[in-house]
Amino acid sequence: MPPDLPSDDDRRQPGWSVLRRFLPFLWPRDDATLRRRVIGAFALVLCAKAVVLLMPFAYKAVIDSMDGENDPAVMLAIALVGAYAGARFGGVVFDNLRNVVFERVGQTAARRLTENVFAHLHSLGLRYHLDRKTGGVTKIIERGTKSIDTMLYFLLFNIAPTAVELLAVCIIFWIKFGFGLVAVTLVVIAIYITFTWAVTRWRTQLRRNMVDLDTTAYSHAVDSLLNFETVKYFNAEAREAQRFGNAIHSWANAAVKSENSLALLNVGQALLLNAMMAGAMGYTVWGWSQGMFTVGDVVLVNALLMQLFRPLDFLGTVYRTIQQGLIDMEAMFNLIDTPAEIVDAEGAKPLVVDTGAIRFENVRFGYDPERPVLEGFDLNVAPGATVAIVGPSGAGKSTIARLLFRFYDLDAGRILIDGQDIATVRQSSLRAAIGIVPQDTVLFNDTIGYNIAYGRDGATQAEIEAAAHGAAIHGFVEGLPEGYDTRVGERGLKLSGGEKQRVAVARALLKDPPILILDEATSALDSRTEANIQATLERAERGRTSIVIAHRLSTVVNADEIVVLEAGRIAERGRHAALLARDGLYAEMWARQREEREAVAT
Repeated sequence: MPPDLPSDDDRRQPGWSVLRRFLPFLWPRDDATLRRRVIGAFALVLCAKAVVLLMPFAYKAVIDSMDGENDPAVMLAIALVGAYAGARFGGVVFDNLRNVVFERVGQTAARRLTENVFAHLHSLGLRYHLDRKTGGVTKIIERGTKSIDTMLYFLLFNIAPTAVELLAVCIIFWIKFGFGLVAVTLVVIAIYITFTWAVTRWRTQLRRNMVDLDTTAYSHAVDSLLNFETVKYFNAEAREAQRFGNAIHSWANAAVKSENSLALLNVGQALLLNAMMAGAMGYTVWGWSQGMFTVGDVVLVNALLMQLFRPLDFLGTVYRTIQQGLIDMEAMFNLIDTPAEIVDAEGAKPLVVDTGAIRFENVRFGYDPERPVLEGFDLNVAPGATVAIVGPSGAGKSTIARLLFRFYDLDAGRILIDGQDIATVRQSSLRAAIGIVPQDTVLFNDTIGYNIAYGRDGATQAEIEAAAHGAAIHGFVEGLPEGYDTRVGERGLKLSGGEKQRVAVARALLKDPPILILDEATSALDSRTEANIQATLERAERGRTSIVIAHRLSTVVNADEIVVLEAGRIAERGRHAALLARDGLYAEMWARQREEREAVAT
């Protein structure tokens, strides 16, 4: 099942455990160049802070030099003004050089983490992908990826430099103004941080609610847009708009609460910082009146505190951004932590297909433990034979194909290929040996050529066209203005059902596997095209083991064996003529379909 976002109990402290998991991406052991970039970027941060701390002293020197009344004092003041401006420019230069050096690190970390998530999602079983909400998952990945760069910026280039600057300011205050001003500064900063932490922590819960509602609204929107045809079929545009509107309305209310709470944080922070500024400057003005300090010292205190307050003004935003970034990354790590339902056995070896014999031994399986689909299914498929599996809807026909691909593990029994239990071989080798033409063909939003070529990586254009010829679709593709470069649209919706199915047939032919599964492979084709492709499929079945899952019995009359499923069990088996002579379930299905064909013909 897809993971939910962590509960409040699980994510009260989403921070450091998540951060520890992310640090290897920031400090990769296998990439010394990126590690040097991290060190270089932080060195530039320290240089920038050193330059910034020099600016108040230049400012103080300018003010103190203006006490003189002769030309040298004026020239000194002008020189100091130039030094002050140079220091400001130097700070900007170092900050931008830092960004240039570090950008590659942040982007590489985000790329590697995103690649890990994407690869893991594809490693998860079919059950996960059938249950997941595409919109919610993509939103989690999008937010997690975007949070990485922002969070790194604040952690490395805001919090760490601010701590360094606070230490430097305290040392300067101690040397020039005594321990009293240092103590007051530390106490006020401690109160400020505690207040900011407490209020932002409260606001984080409001933010979480807003994010959860945003994910819900986005999931509704994506789900609705993916099913736009169904919406139109049932005249449900207004219903979908209302459903999405309700979700957005809930999100908007949560967003208002979250943003309004920001006012309390800003007012409290401003009160503390301005009270400290007033106290410190009042103290230095008093000291100036007593002859203890110069006018430049008053300016120095003001400039140092202004520089220190500038990042502190954003402390709430920084904390909230880091906290939110950690929450978003935690949700992305939850995707990575979702266990794969189907995993290779320890020491699994590649499947070796020699003859392609398939055996189902007492297979029992159900998607839900209380609703079994297959009960004691036994079947031998001889090498190179074509076995058809037919039966009413819900009998378990398509489930057999999914189990052969090992999309699910069995509840009991075994499936063997050339005597090898498929549960003990590598999944990649198993699926490489089996080709399928599925009943429901979903294509990539790319070109027809790309979708056919997906059957075998590295296929040439000539091989693609040969497969298209075999699937009786080459003439159709050649007649399109862009030919094989024609894009098929989302899920292949620009093509008809028959055209999509022929692309799927071409893809299977291009793969050229030793085992072939045809799952209602001609269900979306008209009778004329079906006859053409049926001959092609029969040629494709020669020399390989084939399992044909069919609803139309007319497509399986030449099968070596026909297996009739009913309620998860084999009700009948034999060749076409023998099953008709038995006058059982198969004969009943044949007669019913013949009546339907005659009714359509008349």
